[in-house]
Amino acid sequence: MRENGWAPVRAEQQSVRTEARRGFQKHLIRFARAEQLDSWEKNQVRPEVVLLNSHDKSSAYQLHCGLFRLVCSNGMVVADGSFQRISIKHSGFNPDSVIDASFKVLSAVPDIMNKVRLFQDRVLTDAERLALATGAATYRWEDPNKAPVSPSMLLESRRFGDGAKDLWTTLNTLQENLVRGGQRDHSRRGPDGSRMHKSRAIKGIDEDLRLNKALWHMAEVLRTQGI
Repeated sequence: MRENGWAPVRAEQQSVRTEARRGFQKHLIRFARAEQLDSWEKNQVRPEVVLLNSHDKSSAYQLHCGLFRLVCSNGMVVADGSFQRISIKHSGFNPDSVIDASFKVLSAVPDIMNKVRLFQDRVLTDAERLALATGAATYRWEDPNKAPVSPSMLLESRRFGDGAKDLWTTLNTLQENLVRGGQRDHSRRGPDGSRMHKSRAIKGIDEDLRLNKALWHMAEVLRTQGI
């Protein structure tokens, strides 16, 4: 990947519950174009290749299209409806196939960035923002009424400048709050009347990918159909 202009910018691997699995778990590496690393401005959105693989060959190589926003350091993954992931089997594996796939992701970037601009241009009503947050909470916890935080709290920005009501900013706010967790809703109580715990951060690679793709899909539906 380096020889073809890609630079690794983030790497993580799945945590293990048993020592026997250590060294064989899934891992994820995000790559950006090397020429973008020095010229990239703070408020820009950087396209990335997201490579998912497993050490024990239990899953195929998967390449997804990712987006990275520096201001909140959160990495999004584009839904399969916008960019179909590319899977490469380990059997008869040829490294060139990964390189070829990475440039297929790159070729899709203009269309993906155009969708980002459409998200930025789509200003949401308060009802639409709450509907998107409720859908996100339902996906995350199944029953929003039993979730540790209310959907409206998921819309609270973590920094100045993220209070805009366009679809892109709202999507980023929801994604960051869900992935990072750490929010506490003092108005919520458990079945026994005790205070609810803070929302839990998402640490699993598969769970993170699924959530990101689900949020992107919800945003696409809201942009085109509304509520």
